[in-house]
Amino acid sequence: MPLTPPSFPGATSVTLLDVYDDAAPDGLHGGSPHMHLASTECYVVVGGRGELHTIDAGGARETELGEGSVVWFTPGTIHRAVNHGDLKVLVVMGNAGLPEAGDAVMTFPADIVADPERYAAAATLPAAPLQARADAAARRRDLAVEGYLRLRAAVDAGDLAPLRDFHAAAAALVKQRAAAWTGIVERGPAAQAAHSLDITRALARGDAAHLASAAVSEAPALTGERGFGMCGRLRAYEVSDPRGPR
Repeated sequence: MPLTPPSFPGATSVTLLDVYDDAAPDGLHGGSPHMHLASTECYVVVGGRGELHTIDAGGARETELGEGSVVWFTPGTIHRAVNHGDLKVLVVMGNAGLPEAGDAVMTFPADIVADPERYAAAATLPAAPLQARADAAARRRDLAVEGYLRLRAAVDAGDLAPLRDFHAAAAALVKQRAAAWTGIVERGPAAQAAHSLDITRALARGDAAHLASAAVSEAPALTGERGFGMCGRLRAYEVSDPRGPR
């Protein structure tokens, strides 16, 4: 079987993020706290300064962010990007396609996270003019901060029960759509790992045929309007395999 070059390393996605700079109800400027259920995320800070606030079973933590910082966190890490001035981040996201398929759950208050219809209503931004979408994104962020502060207060007090309840409610929210995620992983990181194994096995046989397929790819320049993400205004680089599925 011929060995063909894979797409972007690790089947990851790359997004340029300008972290929100308006204030949440607690006075901190930044994005909507949330967690990913199946994907690891990495922040490569390319400008400005801020902090990454996180909650996991080990407690709450604040990590300083400045130009050149590289911070990553695994599934289940509740995270909140806090902007102290022009914070700009290159986000490298594992399992490209899973975040777009609903891998993230925001920390809305528990009664909303427990109700799929109320959660969807709170999480979905309207198809509306720019300012109306910005206002809706701010309301969504404020609601996520409300739930986040409750979780953090409980964790700080040594009570992990609300965090465990949030994990369970988040899993229930994604249960129906998660069935399709296996295919995304199989076509992405699993396929790349299998491809790398094929290469190393071929080389162990003295077969270097894959080198004839060497290629260079370049992501198109970022254009168009920035979208409203959970953490800020964002634009995603197109780094999928330009030849399409194989």
